Amino acid sequence: MIKVLPLAEAANASTGQMLLTFLPLALVIVFFYFFIIRPQRNQEKKDKAMRESLEIGDEVVTNGGIVGIVFQVKEDTVVIETGGDRSKIRVKKWAIAQNLTAHEESNK
Repeated sequence: MIKVLPLAEAANASTGQMLLTFLPLALVIVFFYFFIIRPQRNQEKKDKAMRESLEIGDEVVTNGGIVGIVFQVKEDTVVIETGGDRSKIRVKKWAIAQNLTAHEESNK
């Protein structure tokens, strides 16, 4: 004989099944936030702080691999001096990848 469930019991069963269906999706979202998005935001904050703290005389490396010494700092650009003939290159601040001077000071 077929047993007919009352409407309230059927709704509870479908709600529970729906929660079990979306639970893995919620866990994936939480995983992405804590292991990918949050560390990336922290790294971006550190990079921005490094670029804002550039001073004349710091040795820097650009994203393109150019190594030079900071000659002038402006609002959104940096002039670096590179090479034996002391050629000067103006680059955007976002193009600075590393401040080698700051790394040397923290290692001492």
